[in-house]
Amino acid sequence: MSQPVEFDAFRALSARLGQDPLRVQGPGGNTSIKEGGTMWIKASGTELADAETKDIFVAVDREAARAEAHGAGDGTCKATVLDPSQTLRPSIETTFHAALDWPVIAHTHSIATLTHGVSTKGRVVAADKLADLPFVSVPYAKPGLPLTREILSRVTAQTQVIMLENHGLIICGSSVQEVHDLTETVEERLAMAPRGEVDQSDATYSWIARDARACALAQAGSYYPDHVVFLGPALPVRDSDAKPPVILHPGKGIALRDDATPSQKAMLRCLSDLLIRLPEDWVPEAIGAEAEAELLNWDAEKYRQALAARQ
Repeated sequence: MSQPVEFDAFRALSARLGQDPLRVQGPGGNTSIKEGGTMWIKASGTELADAETKDIFVAVDREAARAEAHGAGDGTCKATVLDPSQTLRPSIETTFHAALDWPVIAHTHSIATLTHGVSTKGRVVAADKLADLPFVSVPYAKPGLPLTREILSRVTAQTQVIMLENHGLIICGSSVQEVHDLTETVEERLAMAPRGEVDQSDATYSWIARDARACALAQAGSYYPDHVVFLGPALPVRDSDAKPPVILHPGKGIALRDDATPSQKAMLRCLSDLLIRLPEDWVPEAIGAEAEAELLNWDAEKYRQALAARQ
């Protein structure tokens, strides 16, 4: 199966995004490129950071995947994989990649976007900063088909910048270079400086426990899907049979299990990177217990957790 002319550049862009923890954390995010009737999409549980050194992309039948976005099939797009010997599954986000009519798409869990996208005030500010771009904001929905349907109900053929509230960023373009350039533009406009008085060098990010506001927010809920998937709901303040990878000790610090996975550690840093940039007058809104339960009981995310644990 021949690969797109821009495949090497696409892999390079994917790797650059994946290696920047302010854009992507662990196995989060996904990218795709289309040529003819084929779409190459990041496989579930793999890491964009490895895009140039490992075979992390799965080729799918684009029209079949688009049909799943509109109700055909089960929405996993496993049946759309073109190579029957392929053991990796396409990303759980394959349906929106297939349904959006752009050759190149990059979906990241951008800290700059998350900082704006978790609060009502931040979303208003983001819309103002991006007003001259082909931009739309999409309310939180469970990843997969529910999110795809929310996206498709709000985009037009011209939309290239999509802020997923409580989730991340999607950039669409006609070429790898266009997606790169537009991503940089959005990141520059949404960039938020971290609070200078906070020491973030501790690998357990214990500043969160010693900062009254950050500590309260960390206990109040989960603000984006991957936190739930890899760390569980919010941050617990005591151990349990569920063996949470991190335990918050208010006023003291954060305990990190010795066997915490790289993905779990990356998501703890993600929380720190978000809270250290969140303005005092922006009140973040958690996704809620019902949304958390949907993620925790979802086979697709259990599969991704299992793969990530092997990294």
